Amino acid sequence: MITLYGIPNCDSVKKAIVWLKQHDLPYQFHNYKTEGITKPKLREWCKHWGWEKVLNRKGTTWKALSAEQQAAINTEKTAIQFLIENTSAIRRPVLEYGNLMFLGFDEDNYQELLSPQKADPL
Repeated sequence: MITLYGIPNCDSVKKAIVWLKQHDLPYQFHNYKTEGITKPKLREWCKHWGWEKVLNRKGTTWKALSAEQQAAINTEKTAIQFLIENTSAIRRPVLEYGNLMFLGFDEDNYQELLSPQKADPL
């Protein structure tokens, strides 16, 4: 089963949902806003991509911080704590399918690895 993590009003998440539906791929949606996110899950993502990529520095949540607050988020530990408290600052969407993990929406990557004839994580 595909799990898509994000927030429903995010344009990139909306694009990923449309793509999954167009390709008849069932998925479950994990809404950060209502369901939160765990430290172990964030640690897993940070191990896979690095905390610097998981942290969305382009969004309004990050930009609303003072320069001092931003500077204090300088390790995986401080980033994870910040992301647990500010889930909107997690880059999105995150898609997990078996051993596959995608950060952000890239239609070419989704097509290459998730098209029904290729997608078989078992």
